[in-house]
Amino acid sequence: MLKKFLKWLLTFVYKIEIKGLENYNKAGDRVLIIANHTSFLDPLLLGVFLPDNITFAINSHIAERWWLKPFLSLSQVFPMDPTHPISLKNLIHYLQKPCKTVIFPEGRITVTGSLMKIYDGTGMVADKSGATILPIRIEGAQYTHFSRLHNIVRLRFFPKITLQILPPTHISIAKDLRGKDRRHASGLVLTDIMSDMIFATSHYKQSLFAALLEAKKIHGGKHTVAEDLDRIPLSYNTLITRSIAIGNALTRITEKGENIGVYLPNNCKTLNVVLGLQLHERTPAMLNYSTGASGMLSACHTAKIKTVLTSRRFIELGKFAEDAQTLSENINLVFLEDLAKNIGTIDKLSALLQAKTADLWYPRVEPNPDNPAVVLFTSGSEGAPKGVVLSHKNILANHKQVSARINFNAQDTVLNFLPMFHSFGFTVGTMLPIMNGMTTFFYPSPLHYSIIPEMAYETSATIIFGTNTFLAAYGKKAHAYDFYNIRYVVAGAEKLHENTRQLWADKFGIRILEGYGATETSPVAAVNTPMFYKTGTVGRLMPGMQYKLEEIPGIENAGKLHLYGENIMRGYLLANNPGQLVPPYSLYGEDWYDTGDIVHVDADQYISIRGRSKRFAKIAGEMVSLTATEQLINDIWPDAQHVVVCIPEERKGEQLVLITTQKNATSKDLAALAKGVGSINLPKKIITAEHVPVLATGKINYIEATELALDYFK
Repeated sequence: MLKKFLKWLLTFVYKIEIKGLENYNKAGDRVLIIANHTSFLDPLLLGVFLPDNITFAINSHIAERWWLKPFLSLSQVFPMDPTHPISLKNLIHYLQKPCKTVIFPEGRITVTGSLMKIYDGTGMVADKSGATILPIRIEGAQYTHFSRLHNIVRLRFFPKITLQILPPTHISIAKDLRGKDRRHASGLVLTDIMSDMIFATSHYKQSLFAALLEAKKIHGGKHTVAEDLDRIPLSYNTLITRSIAIGNALTRITEKGENIGVYLPNNCKTLNVVLGLQLHERTPAMLNYSTGASGMLSACHTAKIKTVLTSRRFIELGKFAEDAQTLSENINLVFLEDLAKNIGTIDKLSALLQAKTADLWYPRVEPNPDNPAVVLFTSGSEGAPKGVVLSHKNILANHKQVSARINFNAQDTVLNFLPMFHSFGFTVGTMLPIMNGMTTFFYPSPLHYSIIPEMAYETSATIIFGTNTFLAAYGKKAHAYDFYNIRYVVAGAEKLHENTRQLWADKFGIRILEGYGATETSPVAAVNTPMFYKTGTVGRLMPGMQYKLEEIPGIENAGKLHLYGENIMRGYLLANNPGQLVPPYSLYGEDWYDTGDIVHVDADQYISIRGRSKRFAKIAGEMVSLTATEQLINDIWPDAQHVVVCIPEERKGEQLVLITTQKNATSKDLAALAKGVGSINLPKKIITAEHVPVLATGKINYIEATELALDYFK
């Protein structure tokens, strides 16, 4: 009777919803149920709403608490003392007979809102017992007052709680592993099952605007989510209202499904424009203004852009008058100042009313999550820039993949200095914070090396995303206390140099988390995390992603990486076929993305980048990695910048050329310092320059570097 009463009461109070009950019935008789631990309600929820008599493997000290005993009486309890290994052995024996046993692999209620440490012991229990694993995601209980997230998230009295039961699975470990190695491997597999569960049950199949409304509901309309140099905090309510107002105004000069050029800086107004366009199914195409008028015109041609949105103030402050004039002669250039004049009082009141009632009307007009959300253009570091079309689902899936591995919350502030035309700046620096209750602080340029550390200090930033080039420069300029509040520094887009890593560790006590991705992967494909970190690698693949390695002749113990997952782009827009979407395709089939990167994947699934397939030289029949040679030279001369390219050579096919800022560098000195390194891996020709060629994103411009080498040695 007590169980029936509790089931009625909890359903009434929390609108409990059970999904995937058919998976519970498929699991069989010997089942180890694993669940994320969100609150003190979790055992009660599982005990009341799961069929059959459930056994709970619970810490014996917690089981003795008086207030828990009445609820534990609803189920069988298997007390465990974590200080005695015999407890795990007893649980393994217990699972040899028909039973359904619940264990929380984290061992404690989350205090971050995300998955915490997964104990290897639970993986060993699953491995040794051979029991079927049944993952269950508990969602919503973390927002109740029974959670441990006080002052971290906005707690509510009656949030909706969902129990989602996933398909049953098993742990499969290589038979030759023994002892600690087997225990570690089983723990890693269980961790992947848990993080895959978090991702698979996340709500990413929706539009970005729907996700924004969902975030507002979770964190509250008055919660601050964005700020820029105007220093006027932007709340969810204001962000949504302004985005609707400008979106309504843009419908008068644009058409549904059209690509609209966005030629604007990093600030809150640009965010309003982007969301306003997406609201009415116009696709913002983020123009890289560092490429000049010719580069932007090329992008407009590729994406068939007829209208470009910009600002007179931006053009004036950025000294882009000449570029803007050239654009206006070929394309309809619309200034936001002129657009604002046409938004009257009635329009503003209408937008306010629409914002207040968005939960009622927006679901009826929400676009397909597979529709384009943005067009971003590749950096062009190795060829002509391509338009990369990302859908709403691509972007949100990548957010959920990241959040399944790294904890962030509504108290975090992201210092976003990467421009929105950069995939990290748009997807991770801008959209990730606002869709998850964090605050993003927009700074207009990553090139202000002395100012950005000051901004991190002033805004009490907790998260920074950057490239090696930028992080190295900030590290040299910053005061040792500027990054006092930083929790995460994530490096991507180019190889993180060892001297940069060491500088941040020694000067600030911060471990840089190196990741890997591409615009085509929305953009994060792999990343090191506080829990899973291996120096020299770019971390492990995101949950829900698959990979294959293509064998490359001449390269051992590595292959060309091909990726598949929900975060893989919808396709390319190419200059030779403007406006036509070319879906991703590789030798492994449709929707697979050929990264062009040569990588090694170790036994724990950590990825090490060996180099671009285009960045290998064939010298006298041997394959030589230009990336590896660059890293070697960076270690030898850490205070200078270096780029290694290859040019044709009549006798051996190709030869290496070093472009460096190291004064008086000679090939003889390099050979002397690179002890034990084969001469084939060292450049015989060296060009000393004041600066190595780089793009505005901080990446090396290999096209320009190669042209420089060819011209120099004509």
